[in-house]
Amino acid sequence: MFSWTLNTTHITKKAQQRLYFLRRLRKAHLPTSILTTFYRGTIESILSGAITVWFGNCNAADRKALQWIVRTAEKITGVSLPPLADIHSTRCLRKAKNIVKDSTHPSHGLFTLLPSGRRFRSINARTSRMGKSFFLQAVRQLNSL
Repeated sequence: MFSWTLNTTHITKKAQQRLYFLRRLRKAHLPTSILTTFYRGTIESILSGAITVWFGNCNAADRKALQWIVRTAEKITGVSLPPLADIHSTRCLRKAKNIVKDSTHPSHGLFTLLPSGRRFRSINARTSRMGKSFFLQAVRQLNSL
């Protein structure tokens, strides 16, 4: 069975290494705006790289490990940071809207409107892996707007 655990482990290790630098910046008494900018540029970019692809099929333990990084960064910066699930949903929605707009995109055909013209046709999924894929989640999010 295919698992995203190896990818998640690699991402958490990279992010933990960057947390060290965030702690060093806090010890230098930098303002929270700079700490937040550093977090978004170095740590969040690692955590959210290709998040639309892998986050949906991560298991609960992997998601917990990733969210632990975000909570640790919150404690260091002293600012509330968006959870990874919110980042995932906003990125999925943005990507889906771009696919719907671009008729030349290879996946454009997966986003077909129902006869009502308001909702998108859901794709039949035979496995839970497919049910958690980007396309089904994106169609659900587009239909919930």
